[in-house]
Amino acid sequence: MSDAMQAKALLIRAVECDQSGRILEAQTLYQDGIELLMSFVHSEPDEVKKKGFLTRIREYIDRADAIKARVNGKMMLGEVVNHLSIEENDIGNDYDQIFGIYMNKDTIEIMLEEPYLTQNYQFQNLIRFLELAVTNCKQLKYFRLITKKDTNNLEQQKTNLGQIKADLERRQVVFYIKFEDTLHDRKIFLSNGYIIKIGRGLHFYKASNPMYSIGLNNYKYRKCLQTDVDIWRTSNNN
Repeated sequence: MSDAMQAKALLIRAVECDQSGRILEAQTLYQDGIELLMSFVHSEPDEVKKKGFLTRIREYIDRADAIKARVNGKMMLGEVVNHLSIEENDIGNDYDQIFGIYMNKDTIEIMLEEPYLTQNYQFQNLIRFLELAVTNCKQLKYFRLITKKDTNNLEQQKTNLGQIKADLERRQVVFYIKFEDTLHDRKIFLSNGYIIKIGRGLHFYKASNPMYSIGLNNYKYRKCLQTDVDIWRTSNNN
């Protein structure tokens, strides 16, 4: 398939997602479609056709920028509806107990900003969160992960994320990975209007000690590191 045809297919899907309220997926599709279309336009010898393509590209860029503004607006606005302080060595704080109630059938998209995904336990935490997402969010269609590159073992990080991506896509959930090496914030954006901000991100559990003890698999029994959790509610209108 040519770049032009691929770009067309991506941009058609972007518009469909945009119109159905799947704005995170639409944003990704717009960006990918625009990039492909730009590479095609640069090699177009007909100036009239090129001008037409550039006009359409500008329209798609405007749509993508509008989505970005909407997402950023949701992140900045809203009110805290719940606050939880987890103290050092507290137990009884698995993901489901803390924010499972906010992840429901109305959540069709999730964006997770988690800077640190390099160690095995960090990937295990990600999987536990994803298990909660696919269990509670019955209509989940798109998951965007923003994280930092593992500068010491990038290939292993990509392999791990690739396995997760393949598994989710077998479950009809698109998994999009974006690397941002300056990322610091940790938050979870739910398309139903909730934003979950955790001081330590997903990684606030201590290791099971000894390893083969209660809490190895059920994190409700794991001791925690001190952290704070804020649940924000914003408008989920498009």
